[in-house]
Amino acid sequence: MIDKLLAWWRNRPLTAPIPDRVWQRVVGSLPFLAVLNGEEQERLRRLTREFLSKKEFTPVGGVALNDEMCVSIAAQGCLPILELGLDYYRGWVGMIVYPDEFVIPRSVEDEFGVVHEYDERASGEAWSGGPLLISWRDAQMAGSGYNVVIHEFAHKLDMLNGEADGVPPLPAGLSRSDWEGVLLAAYEDFAARVEAAHGDVADLPFDAYAAENRGEFFAVMSEAFFEVPLVLRSEYPALYAQLATFYRQDPAARSSTNAHGMVADCAYN
Repeated sequence: MIDKLLAWWRNRPLTAPIPDRVWQRVVGSLPFLAVLNGEEQERLRRLTREFLSKKEFTPVGGVALNDEMCVSIAAQGCLPILELGLDYYRGWVGMIVYPDEFVIPRSVEDEFGVVHEYDERASGEAWSGGPLLISWRDAQMAGSGYNVVIHEFAHKLDMLNGEADGVPPLPAGLSRSDWEGVLLAAYEDFAARVEAAHGDVADLPFDAYAAENRGEFFAVMSEAFFEVPLVLRSEYPALYAQLATFYRQDPAARSSTNAHGMVADCAYN
């Protein structure tokens, strides 16, 4: 079944549309896609189809990929580039999908030059110039500000001009110094809030992992920008405006006109 599915995606005509049934189920299960207007949804659908024609999905760990899973991941990943274009995801091809969290071997050198090796459990991973890894279980948790797919695709955007440092390629009119000033102010404020919480982070408006470093902050705030935009705009209005300039989208305006624009945990059904 998996081989037939992958063969279908790879060999279908590039002009073949995503089946209506598949697209409607995917959009209906993801409220931050459902709030797009008809024209935006149609452009996202075409962009998703193009993405699927250029990328390769590989299931590992026994995950049973199907067409709706591929479309769901691709559509979520294409939302950030709806106004930017597929060229922003240039330089890599592979999408590796795990059934659940997976283990990544790590190594770090301390100040004495000693290398420490360890295993880290992850729900997603973006490799510069390499594949993007996603836990399908976590992908199904999309909603209310947590989105591992958007998170990892934001890292891919960040890596276009080097390391994932929270500064992606910026549009004309937005200087690096202005971007870094706004980003750093919000990052330092949120990191202070995480530290003050002393581990009790349930009441924080965003995932505490955003305090890890500026690259993770950009990725987590990108999740929030598309999933809980009204919350992000309320907490960090300057950062929201900055992300709106970069992504060329205003999700808060969409949510303001739709009562379902920022609610409900979203599970794949």
